[in-house]
Amino acid sequence: MKKVVISTGGGDAPGLNAVIYAVVHSCSRRGWEVYGSKSGYSGFLDMDDMVQLNLRSVEGIYSTGGTILGSTNKGNPFAKPILNLAGEVQVVDVSDRIMNNFRRMGFDCHIAIGGDGSLRLAQQFAEKGMPVIGVPKTIDNDLEATDRTFGFDTAVSTATNALDKLHSTAKSHDRVMVVEVMGRESGWIALYSGISGGADIILLPEIPFDMEKVCAKISDNELHDKHYSIVVVAEGAVEKGGQVFDKGSGELGREEKILGGVGEWVAQEIRKETEKDTRSLVLGHLQRGGSPTNFDRLLALRFGTAAVRMVEQGIFGHMVALEASKMEAVPIAEAIKSRKKVDLESDKVLTARNIGICLGD
Repeated sequence: MKKVVISTGGGDAPGLNAVIYAVVHSCSRRGWEVYGSKSGYSGFLDMDDMVQLNLRSVEGIYSTGGTILGSTNKGNPFAKPILNLAGEVQVVDVSDRIMNNFRRMGFDCHIAIGGDGSLRLAQQFAEKGMPVIGVPKTIDNDLEATDRTFGFDTAVSTATNALDKLHSTAKSHDRVMVVEVMGRESGWIALYSGISGGADIILLPEIPFDMEKVCAKISDNELHDKHYSIVVVAEGAVEKGGQVFDKGSGELGREEKILGGVGEWVAQEIRKETEKDTRSLVLGHLQRGGSPTNFDRLLALRFGTAAVRMVEQGIFGHMVALEASKMEAVPIAEAIKSRKKVDLESDKVLTARNIGICLGD
C-alpha cells in the first residue's frame, strides 16, 4: 500500500477539485491512502493542516470551482517570512523541516498541482530527494511543456461571456469599452476571448502596441457607422518603448510583479485622443472562479488519473503534460524552463487580423 499526499499551490483555477477527485478515486481503487496538505505546504509544517482524503470527502467536488485544500502564492518554503521573538519579520528556509516531516509521515509520493511557481518549488524538493509528480495548473496557459493547462478554457469562457454582455451596453451609449484580462506576460486569454467575443482591438504582451494605431481603429469604426468599440487588453501588454504596469504590493518574499492598470491607462489615452466616452473594466479574479467547463473538467480528471499511473510506474521528478491529445510525462525541470508565448504566425493571430481585429501594430 502506498501513501500519497496532494498539495495545491499558487492562484486557484477551475478544475483543481477535479484533479483531487481523480487522484483520490484512482488511489482508492489501488488500495492506497491519500492525504491533502492545506494551503500549499502548510500541512507538512502543521499536522492540523494535513487531512486524510477518502471517497466521501471528495464526493461531487469534480464540478466545483476552487480547491477544498486551499491554496496560497505566498508559501515559498525556501524563503518563508516568519515573525521572530523580537516581533520582526525574518525570511527562513524551512525546506529541510518539510523533507523530514514528509519522511516521518511515511509518504511515498507528493503530487504537486500548480503553475510554474509551484512546479519550481516541486523541482527544488525533487532535487532534495522528494518523489514528486507535477500537475500543470494555470488559467494563463503559459506552461511550455503542455498543449493546454486546465482552468484556461473556463477563464476564456468567462471573459467571452463578459464581452458578449458589454457589446449591448457599449452600443447603447456609443462607448468604447476597454476590458483588462489576466495572463501575465502571455496573451492567450486576451487572444482567445477577444476573437470569440467580437473585439475590435486586442492588445497582447507579445506585440508592443502603438496608441495611434489603436485610436485609428476606433476612428475607422466611426467612419463605417459603428459608433462603439470593444478593446481587450492583456494585463501584461505594453506600449512601444514602455514598460509593464506593475501595481507593486510591498509584500515580503514576493518575487513576481503584480500586473494591472494598463486597461485604465489605455482607456484614458483613447478618451483623450478620440474624445469618445470610454470606460474600463478589470475582470480580475472573476476569471478564476466558478465551475470548470466541460473541457477543463475532463482535462483535470485526465491529469489526476495520469499522475496516479505515474506513481504506480515510479516516474518521479516529472510533470503530466497534454501532448497531441495524449497524457505524457515530461521532466519538471524542462516544463519550467520558459513560459509559453503566443506564436505571432499562428492561425489564431492570422484569424484575428483577417477578420479586421487591430492588434495595435
